[in-house]
Amino acid sequence: MKQVTLATLIAPGALAAMATGALAQVRERGGDYYGRMWDDGYGMGHGLLGGAFMLVFWGAVIAVIVVAVRWLSDRGPTKKSSALDILQERLAKGEIDAEEYSLRKKALEG
Repeated sequence: MKQVTLATLIAPGALAAMATGALAQVRERGGDYYGRMWDDGYGMGHGLLGGAFMLVFWGAVIAVIVVAVRWLSDRGPTKKSSALDILQERLAKGEIDAEEYSLRKKALEG
């Protein structure tokens, strides 16, 4: 048979005694933590107000992220189309014919 030390017998008993003492103190103060969450002793709880502030906080965080992503995506490399580029695109798509293209190109070049 293994030899049982005094510490292995005392440690679980000591932990149980501390837990029992802590529970007794909680009961003395008026209930457990979750029972006091809705009433802080001044007649007004933090449950609804805290929940509202949590929604406002996370809404603000999400809004900042959305605005940052949109702002960063708008700053990406963009190619500005000149009037001649647009005219070439319209010719390539078949929206205008070669004759109209040459007339408009001459007008644009001055």
